[in-house]
Amino acid sequence: MNKKLNIVALALVLSAGLTACGPKAENAPANNAAQNNAAATANANAETEQAPAAEVGEITGEELDKIMEDNKAKEKVTVIDVRSPEEYNEGHVKHAINMPLDTFEQDLSKIEDLKDAEIITICNTGKKSGEAAKILVDNGFQNVKNAQGVKDFDYTTITKVTNVRGPEFVELAKSGDYTIIDARDAKDYDAGHVEGAINVQEDEFDAKYGELPTDKPFLTYCYSGNRSWKIASQLSEKGHEATNSLDGTKEFDGFELK
Repeated sequence: MNKKLNIVALALVLSAGLTACGPKAENAPANNAAQNNAAATANANAETEQAPAAEVGEITGEELDKIMEDNKAKEKVTVIDVRSPEEYNEGHVKHAINMPLDTFEQDLSKIEDLKDAEIITICNTGKKSGEAAKILVDNGFQNVKNAQGVKDFDYTTITKVTNVRGPEFVELAKSGDYTIIDARDAKDYDAGHVEGAINVQEDEFDAKYGELPTDKPFLTYCYSGNRSWKIASQLSEKGHEATNSLDGTKEFDGFELK
């Protein structure tokens, strides 16, 4: 009899335990999911708070002119002229590339690698370039400034030399539609150069100019874009269409030197 009572008592205890534990076990997955969701939301909020949208800065024409005249300073910025190609070709700030506002957002992939670099936008009055600057910060570019327009400031560095980045230069060179000038030292030219390029250094430009084929527009490149820009500028002053690579062989490894 005692043995039967003990068995009944044990059964009651087990039953009570299962009843007490059952609901908690069923609710555990839901509770865990809620906790995970809350944690994810908190993390997302924290990330948002830590990475506020960048703001567009401003730069005067005088400040930009000084940067464009300083070969070291100009290496640290990318200037983008957002006017039409026709306006750009009529004259633009010395080292500016052209990305018209009409197709600006579609062309952002061309400068995707510059999200953490300093970018300066420019146009005639600052209005279109301000719109372009806003597009840049909205797409994650962190250091963007809008410059005084070319109609609002008398820039001393206006040129007609077209500027392109390394990848675009390579595509133009492959087209066969240009006479290519390599402005590096002769020893480096001999070690490897863009196919078809002619070696012309700055101090020998006048002597070699008469030997250059002039039936095509010119492409120029060097180590960092500075020597070659000077040659491109001299060609432009003589009435030739000249395009210079802002990226030199020390900065861009896609030149395929042979």
